[in-house]
Parts: sequence; C-alpha cells; structure tokens
Amino acid sequence: MNKTVEVLPDQPALVARALELILSKLETAIEQRGRFTIALSGGSTPKPLYEAIANQKLPWDKIHIFWGDERYVPPDHPDSNELMTRRAWLDHVDIPAGNIHPVPTLEANPEQAAAKYEQQIKEFFNSSGVEFPSLDVVLLGMGDDAHTASLFPHTEALKVRDRLVTVGNKDGNPRISFTYPFINSARSVIFLVAGANKRPALAQVFAPVADDFTYPSRLIQPQGELWWLLDAAAGLELQH
Repeated sequence: MNKTVEVLPDQPALVARALELILSKLETAIEQRGRFTIALSGGSTPKPLYEAIANQKLPWDKIHIFWGDERYVPPDHPDSNELMTRRAWLDHVDIPAGNIHPVPTLEANPEQAAAKYEQQIKEFFNSSGVEFPSLDVVLLGMGDDAHTASLFPHTEALKVRDRLVTVGNKDGNPRISFTYPFINSARSVIFLVAGANKRPALAQVFAPVADDFTYPSRLIQPQGELWWLLDAAAGLELQH
C-alpha cells in the first residue's frame, strides 16, 4: 500500500486537490483500460467537489459512477446520497443513464438491496471468481466516530469479509455499504476529511496501535494507493 497524507489550508483547497487527483486517475484509467470507475461518498464535504467535476469537459461516456454507501431510502428522498450527487453533478452533464449505477433501495428489505447491488457490480466487472473487482477510485469521508462508508464502530458490517456489499447500521437505521475488503481492492482510495471535530478520531486512525472495530477507518488499507486529504482544521496535529 502506498499511503499519502496531505493537509490543505482550507476546504476550497481540499476540493481543488481532490479534483486534481481524480482527474489524473481518470485520465490514466481511460488511457489504460478505456473507462473510469468511481465510487462516491455522501455528506457535505464532497458536494462542492461534485459541483466542480460537473464543470469539467470530460468523456462522460467512459465514466461509470457507483456509490460506496447509501441510506436505505428511496432515490428521491432528501437523505439520499444519489439524489445529492444528481443535483450537484450528474443532472448537469451528458453522462449516459446506463453509466450510473445507484444502490437499489426499493427492494423488499436492505439485505436484498445489498445482494442485488453486489450482483450488479459483479456483472459490470464480469467478476465471478474469488477475486474482488477493483474500482479505479473509491472516495470516502470519515465521521467523528471514525466510521467510513456505512461501516460504523462495533457493528456486524465490520465482520463481513466475503462479500462486496453488506448492510450497515446507524442507530437502528439500515444503510447499504461496500465492505472494507471490497474498498481495499480499489486502485486508489481517497479520504476527504474536514473539520476540527475529526481530530480525535484521526489521532486514533493514525495511531500505531488502536482497535479497528472502535475506529473502522483503520480497516481501510487498500492494495493500491491510499490518500488522506485533510483540511487544516482536521489535520492540525498531523502536520509536520
């Protein structure tokens, strides 16, 4: 694993650096493999990034969008990560509908939704064996409890190692989430973390020894590159 930690002066600088990084990965992926696959995160931090991507002139027909996690709500629900992304980015660009791969949240139950999303991902990557497919980029955030995607501390989702997608749990509300081994199969994982409230969690995530099940972001150790992009408020104690 190739790990890089960058502390940027503020949130606009964080967004600009993330954009630069994603465009670089996109260019390489299309050059080498003819397409670019990215899994998105929800929350307020990446929203300006999505708005910035929407302003780029890109080969949209070669870009495929997935989500690393999603609340188990209809796609038009105010809490939907898909809805936020569509409004900030996807509705403003000429991307083919078939290139957007949202979490199917209208199934009979969250377990069926997770199984269906996993099947869709496997079919897209033509993956049937034990090897997990590799997304080009998985974009992640981190909560002040050190959760990432919908992998929350001391939940069953953290124990799932044999599937791509599982059901996360946030205060009794189900979420659909990539498993940490699937995230770890990515070519690049990029964390975007902003705010002073993240400092205590970051200290534990970066500590030589701490409990992975208490601080789930520690489990993200991809086979490819790991990028931590932090704003100054979050990264203050990590600056050297």
